[in-house]
Amino acid sequence: MNKNKYMVSAEEIAEKLCISKAHAYKLVRQMNKELLQNGYVIVAGKVPRPYWEEKTYGEQGEM
Repeated sequence: MNKNKYMVSAEEIAEKLCISKAHAYKLVRQMNKELLQNGYVIVAGKVPRPYWEEKTYGEQGEM
């Protein structure tokens, strides 16, 4: 994972959580829906890293 990248991809989420890419894309769609409802611009298949970290308890260290 590259901490310098602003967006986190569904592929990276799948790898980090040890889930299928299909499930990771479902999570990304859910987060993007929340962002869109709050007036943010979204990128399909990706979410902003700060939002991802907030949703995953700040990613406190590598598991």
